[in-house]
Amino acid sequence: MENLMLGNRSCKVIWTLLITILGYTSCLPVGDDSVCTAEEVAKYSILFVGKWSQAAFPKQYPLYRPPAQWSSLLGVTHSSDYNMWKKDEYASNGVRDFAEKGEAWTLMKEIEAAGEKIQSVHGIFSAPAISSGTGQTFTELEAHSRHSLVSFIVRIVPSPDWFVGVDSLNLCEGDHWKEQETVELFPYDAGTDSGFTFSSPNFATIPQDTVTEITCSSPSHPANSFYYPKLKSLPPIARVTIVKLKRNQLGLPGPEPNLTAIGNEIDDSVSETPLDCEISLWSSWGLCRGTCGKIGTKTRTRYVRLQAANNGTPCPNLDEEIECEPDNCV
Repeated sequence: MENLMLGNRSCKVIWTLLITILGYTSCLPVGDDSVCTAEEVAKYSILFVGKWSQAAFPKQYPLYRPPAQWSSLLGVTHSSDYNMWKKDEYASNGVRDFAEKGEAWTLMKEIEAAGEKIQSVHGIFSAPAISSGTGQTFTELEAHSRHSLVSFIVRIVPSPDWFVGVDSLNLCEGDHWKEQETVELFPYDAGTDSGFTFSSPNFATIPQDTVTEITCSSPSHPANSFYYPKLKSLPPIARVTIVKLKRNQLGLPGPEPNLTAIGNEIDDSVSETPLDCEISLWSSWGLCRGTCGKIGTKTRTRYVRLQAANNGTPCPNLDEEIECEPDNCV
């Protein structure tokens, strides 16, 4: 009898231990960030640098109403259970509103709901907008060992639904936090608006498309503002640098000293993208003009659709003349 009671007690202990382990495991996020064994919390500065210049992106560069600029930056630290946005997947309603109109309310509610429901969000961070295509903005963020991924989004203004950002960048490497991470950023299409140019009117994509990267050849349409068929790839339109703050820097404003720029100007070499002249088709030939009995001339014209820039192929002659016999001669 005593042996039987000891056996029952052992079974209960083992069962209780198993339930405890399973319960704890189910609370852990699944993915690469689940193996982060670094100190519980790390604080970082995040510096966003806009590199959207007329030299680098001369085609249809927005100069007014509104000029080229960036929205505020909205980001989150999270586990692998959550994605703010993801390439080749459908954008949420919040990402759609942010990418199209710069409205953050719905996206904020989505982040808060994810944090409450599956506890996948550690914190939200934001940085001010940039009033020009080139400039910088920064803020600070806090990452947790169970929420070591960073995602953010910044709207390209003006644009139909274009943005730049980072999806699930892991700041943890095993037992330590990364000291610094720099990512060159390229434009994305949220898949919710079908405009081709920066200033396109609102034209909803029905049915909605997935989030896709915009390249120099995709969308493959001459009207696309980022269409540069002679390039192998677009130059980066922005860059983000995330730097771990030392303990004695916690709470201090601004990024690391070596990331600081003077005013709002960027100390960075800007590539110049050559842009070839684009012209229209020829008009029809005009009337043949001249004196009856003698050889006359007639002309046709074309016009410039897009001026050449940065040593691109210059525009050819816009009118052409040939000989003819004058009209209406008896």
